[in-house]
Amino acid sequence: MNKKNWKFDTKAIQSGFNQDDKTGSTTLPIYASAAFSYDTAQEISDVFDGRAFGHIYSRISNPTVAHVEQRIAALDNGIGAALFSTGMAAIAAIATSLTKPGDNIIVSESLFGGTQDYFETTLAKYNVEVREVNPNDLLAIENAIDDRTQMVFFEVISNPRLDVPDFTAIHAITQKAGVPLIADSTMATPYLFDGKLHGADVVVHSATKYFSGASGVLGGAVIDVANFNWKTCKSEEVAEAAKQFGQFGFLSRVRWHGLHNQGSTPSPYNAFFINLGLETLALRLERHSSNALALAHYLESHPKIKSVNYPGLPSHGQHDLASRQFNQTFGGMLTFELYSKEAAFAFIDALNMVKNMANLGDTKTILIHPHSTIYLRRGAASVAAAGITPEMIRCSVGIESPDDIIADFEQALGTLND
Repeated sequence: MNKKNWKFDTKAIQSGFNQDDKTGSTTLPIYASAAFSYDTAQEISDVFDGRAFGHIYSRISNPTVAHVEQRIAALDNGIGAALFSTGMAAIAAIATSLTKPGDNIIVSESLFGGTQDYFETTLAKYNVEVREVNPNDLLAIENAIDDRTQMVFFEVISNPRLDVPDFTAIHAITQKAGVPLIADSTMATPYLFDGKLHGADVVVHSATKYFSGASGVLGGAVIDVANFNWKTCKSEEVAEAAKQFGQFGFLSRVRWHGLHNQGSTPSPYNAFFINLGLETLALRLERHSSNALALAHYLESHPKIKSVNYPGLPSHGQHDLASRQFNQTFGGMLTFELYSKEAAFAFIDALNMVKNMANLGDTKTILIHPHSTIYLRRGAASVAAAGITPEMIRCSVGIESPDDIIADFEQALGTLND
């Protein structure tokens, strides 16, 4: 069977690394080496010059990491991937590769707080303007783009507002403008969202979340899905690289800036565990999604819950779009509001099984009160744009029995005063 015809579940297990030729091991080896030896001076010179493939120094590339990159690229139907130490490092590598002083980027007004911090406080230091728009306002997106726009960056499912942008419609705008569309698919993963099919040019993930699955490692990934002709890129640097490396021109600059120059290199140990997690990604996303939908329905009918926000509910503003874009599977994150901040705190304190922590995508059900934690030091306008209220709780639904998750919510809600 042609590998290109493999289903997602098969790619997650069989792509990237299948078997060690020397030992027969089917488990990916961990190459815990900082550098790699060559027999002759000419061999290593050829690798440095790009005339031959090889690993030189693990800050730049590593065999373990390379196999994981191949698996991630296969899952996102991309031509290649670059793995980084964190999701933020992956985003920074994209921005560094595409922008220079005087440029601007278009981003969602409801981005994850950490991503927004990077764009507004770090990238802005280098005189790159950040223009925030509603990701569901196509006219606003089109009007925000000009000759100095280098990328449009939206989350596939925004964290925590749970916006679901129409990437096919947005791609029509960005393609006409000659600007790459970057999709942060952390909350959707390639299992829910086919970036290549829906018009993304580059997909980025925080591998810390669903890829690894158990809050055990950090990582980030950038995937080129070959929808954009980098020879026509407004970034002179990327366009020049495309003349030398063809369609791999963009990834060559991402690796150069993010790994070679900035050293945002993943550990081969972390890469190993990300690879292990990917093998069960499809199974876990099905359970995350079904559990989240069951919990959302339960909360929607509870008298002590003010509102519930989840793309799988008909009440969600982009439910029909999400149904088409995610093939009736809606992910593991939801938010809900109680009737006061005090009630939200009391509810969290009364939970027995569910964890109170800041991560997402864990096999365990976890939640947090964003207003008093992640968005504690942000301005009122930014907090409102992100959809944060003092009464809101963000929940990443795990893969435990749905009955036990709901039972813990039930007993905690039962402690609240009417």
